[in-house]
Parts: sequence; C-alpha cells; structure tokens
Amino acid sequence: MRVVGFVGPSGTGKSHRAVWVARERGIDFIIDDGLLIRGAQIIAGTSAKKEKTKISSIKRALFTDDEHANDVKTAIRQYNPEGILILGTSDGMVEAIAKRLEFPEISEKVYIQQVATDFEIKQALTTRKEQGKHVIPVPTFEIKKDFSGYFLDPLQIFRRKGKGSFQLIGEKSVVRPTFSYLGNYTISDYTIYQIVDYVASNIEGVNKISRFRVENHPEGIYIEMDLVLVYGCRIKSLLREVQKKVIDEVEKLTALNIKSLNLTAKSLVLDPQKVLDARRSDWAT
Repeated sequence: MRVVGFVGPSGTGKSHRAVWVARERGIDFIIDDGLLIRGAQIIAGTSAKKEKTKISSIKRALFTDDEHANDVKTAIRQYNPEGILILGTSDGMVEAIAKRLEFPEISEKVYIQQVATDFEIKQALTTRKEQGKHVIPVPTFEIKKDFSGYFLDPLQIFRRKGKGSFQLIGEKSVVRPTFSYLGNYTISDYTIYQIVDYVASNIEGVNKISRFRVENHPEGIYIEMDLVLVYGCRIKSLLREVQKKVIDEVEKLTALNIKSLNLTAKSLVLDPQKVLDARRSDWAT
C-alpha cells in the first residue's frame, strides 16, 4: 500500500483540496480528522469535529483511542487499498497516524503550499479564525446523521467546462464544531416547541397543539405531539403537510436532525367563522 502525507497548518484548506490531491495520485482512500473516507463515503472512524474541546479533537485525529484505531484498521484490511492519503498539520502528525494505524512508511509528502496560493491559504485561515468553519471532504447527506446540533452547510465544487459553463465535480460539507466557539451552546426543548407551534399554527386546518414531547439523543431528536384540527379538513394529507413543514423548519433553524416526528389527530373543533356564517344563513332564511 502506497501512503502519501498531505501536510499543512490547521485551517489552511487541506480538507478542501484533499480529494483533488488524492485523485492526482490515483488514490481513492483518505484519512482526515479521524475518518477513513473512500470517494464520497465514510467507511470507518469518528470525526474529530464532533469533539467538545480542541485537545480531544487532536487525540481523535491521532487515533489515540484503541477502539477507534482498530475500527479503521479493520476497514483497511477489508478494502485493502492500493494507496491512501493522510492529512495532518505537520510531518510528525502524518507519521504518527501512519504508525498508529500500522501503515507502511510514507512514500511521499505533499505540502499545502504546493497546491494552494498564498492568497488562498490566507483566505482559508481568515475563514477558520473569524467563522470557525471546518471542511469535511464528503457530501452533507453522508454526515448529517452524525452531526445533529452542529451548524452544517453543503459546499459544492464546480469545474469550468467552457465560457459560462460549469460541471459539478463533487460536494464537501462545512461544519462549525462546538470547540470552534467560546463555550458550548444548547437549544432548549421550549425553543423547539416554539418553532413547531409557530409553524403548525400557521397551517390552515390546524387549531392548536394539545400535547408536545421532545427527546434529545446524540444522533438527533424525537418529537411526539397531539393536534387539535379544524372539522372538515383532510386529516391524513394535513398531517403529512404538518410533518414536512415542521421537519424542514426545525432542521433549518437549529441544525438538529429530526429522527422521527409522530403526530396524532387528537380531536376536532368547528371553525368559529363557519359556524357564524351558517347562523347568518339561517337567519337570512
């Protein structure tokens, strides 16, 4: 197995360029921040971006945990790649990762200055420092399930084909981990309820939420709620509409993954306006 190291200080754009560097060398497998990646898929490992502190993030990236390291080593034996690219912030880091995962000696090292201009590196450092953005070289759908509660954005990469013509060649994900900020953040259950209540109450046919329950888990949240609907609505299609709009809005505003949203049509009420119109019609006759 041919092992190549890709070296550059933190925040200089290594993950952004990793796929290109690997392709240029005919390599399909990448080790980046605790993950083993093949193409657009995470094969094994746990992302260092999920750690709560910088120290624990570094330990995760170095595979200091035996279970974590063994998980990746097992996957490597299974896939038996011809080559692998290791990302690290220094020569020592890529060498330590290679040793920890029992790889052969590193045959080549690529440095960020060889594949990015000084301006691009400076721009990447500014983005990391001011916005706390980190890139993971896989599509957002691949990691979304593991990053509930993290601010997450897709980053599409295009190649110019001609004048005014571009081809989509890949997608990466931008995350803002907890350790990028001064302290942790928490989204309370009541905040989630307020979002859900606002969305649901603005859907025609919904009178109110009569019961609301949310459970937080590392992989996402589980919501149960009972609704009071307006008599005359199409109950099944209305519940589907509520479910879709609530999921879209909560995930957009909080970055939390909704693992399930169970709705129950608990009761019906008459539309007061329709009752009044009916009475006026009776009075007129």
